[in-house]
Amino acid sequence: MRKKNKHIGSSFESFLKEDGIYEEVTAAAIKRTLALQIEQEMAAQNISKAEMSRRMRTSASQLGRLLDPDNDKIQLDTLYIAASAVGKALEVSLV
Repeated sequence: MRKKNKHIGSSFESFLKEDGIYEEVTAAAIKRTLALQIEQEMAAQNISKAEMSRRMRTSASQLGRLLDPDNDKIQLDTLYIAASAVGKALEVSLV
């Protein structure tokens, strides 16, 4: 007799919630997406890392942490500043 897999038929989201890691995984995915979008805008506008650091009035190491997809410890105000530095706005909402 085969053992039934309790996750068959469930969504990936419900699987993450059952494992208690939904919020952590979602936050990391959002941060990675934002870092990628900022890097894409920098490339599209031909903005160097040095120029981006200058526009953000921050250090190269701080910019490096912002663009690092594995670093999910970025403050909201830093994301707003980065978005502004590439001429974009950051929208945050509760849903």
